[in-house]
Amino acid sequence: MAEMGKGVTAGKLAINVQKRLTRAQEKVLQKLGKADETRDAAFEEMVANFNKQMVEGTKLQKDLKTYVTAVKTLHDASRRLQDCLADMYEPDWFGKEEMDALAEDTDTLWLDYHQSITDKSVTCMDTYLTQFPDIKARIAKRDRKMVDFDSARHHFGSLQKGKKKDEAKIAKAEEDLGRAQKIFEELNVELQDELPALWDSRVGVYVNTFQSLAGHQEKFHRDMSKLSQNLNDIMTKLEEQRQLNEEADDSKSVSPAQKRPGPPPSRPPPRPSPSPDPVQQQNVSLFDNEASVPDPNVDSATTTTTHQTPSWDSWQEQPTAEQESQHEDDQYPAEAQGGWDYHEPAAQSCTQPGWDDAEAAQESWNADQGSAAQLYTEPNWDDDGASVGQGGWGDEGEQSAVTNGSDGELPQGFLYKVKAVHDYAATDGDELELKMGDVVLVLGFDNPDEQDDGWLMGVKESQWLQEKDASAKGVFPENFTQKF
Repeated sequence: MAEMGKGVTAGKLAINVQKRLTRAQEKVLQKLGKADETRDAAFEEMVANFNKQMVEGTKLQKDLKTYVTAVKTLHDASRRLQDCLADMYEPDWFGKEEMDALAEDTDTLWLDYHQSITDKSVTCMDTYLTQFPDIKARIAKRDRKMVDFDSARHHFGSLQKGKKKDEAKIAKAEEDLGRAQKIFEELNVELQDELPALWDSRVGVYVNTFQSLAGHQEKFHRDMSKLSQNLNDIMTKLEEQRQLNEEADDSKSVSPAQKRPGPPPSRPPPRPSPSPDPVQQQNVSLFDNEASVPDPNVDSATTTTTHQTPSWDSWQEQPTAEQESQHEDDQYPAEAQGGWDYHEPAAQSCTQPGWDDAEAAQESWNADQGSAAQLYTEPNWDDDGASVGQGGWGDEGEQSAVTNGSDGELPQGFLYKVKAVHDYAATDGDELELKMGDVVLVLGFDNPDEQDDGWLMGVKESQWLQEKDASAKGVFPENFTQKF
């Protein structure tokens, strides 16, 4: 017998061709109604469920793979975003190291998520679907064997009904019928056991697949949420740093006068106009205190106070009547209260007769008055010329206070008090650190030329009360405080 191919002989090929012809003929007869067909409704329902299950499983597998591809795409996009941020992030910006670590953690998280859903969900579905092709082939074989069984059954029946009975052919047909029936029933029984079990297994497969997917999603999004919060915190602090840097740059590049109107310019103190009396001019020039020499012939209790007429050339306006009245109530000359550099409230005339020389007048004055040379502190003035801090006389060597009825416990040169309405972080060694609510004793500058517009000199009241040390003073911006 000639061989037609590997494992295929002419005899086998002829047998297969004959089987196909017989099956085709049987199906035609069945469709024409000339031959009955073996039917199993329960098995047909199982086959319908199988086909539905296979279609659903195949679609789920396809969608899972599409999801995994989308995760991979998102991972690549996230990595490119992180790389872009890392490239743009300057080394001196806040959180550079944290940003680099965050990028690595994000990439690792995406990799773990991608691998987890691939191993647990996609692989599970792949394994689940591998059994469908084999069962599908066995169902098709069972259908062919059923046709063979029907054909053998019909052939055996026709031989039995024939007028001329050939016992040999009948025996041969009966043998073929038995063999076909056996093969068909074996396949039919196996499939009837496997198909219901396969149909029920879909529930467990779906549960495991989606439960695993949901668990990995939950973990991924929880961890990613933490990384996203860290990224948000870094960005927030970076923005705060940028604002602080801008404020620092503005404070250096923009003059304080542009940020906030500076304090009112100090009024120049009036200077005494030259006296037409040469004797008085001589006496005034001899005394450091610029005090007039009293008349020894006049009783001290009834001494009339005289003073030189001030020059108002440098003044923009005259003191108001209310100010003069206040100065008169304090028993100080109105001119002195307006800024004269006097050291005595009652500078007396030294033009009285009876004095041999200025030295004798000075000795007599000191004997009568003791060491009553006093210091006068001029008042502060606002832009309208009104006094905002009243001047006063103080003993030489004592601390000078201008406001609040000082009892001598305030630092020398104290002008007024302010309260911090904003926190201020010192940016230089000579600046004063302020917290909201701090009370600062404002002091005058040792060298007025060193004062910048919009900046004040002072010492914290709490520090002064504890240490009594004015060396802790520093400058601070006026617009961070409010006078009270």
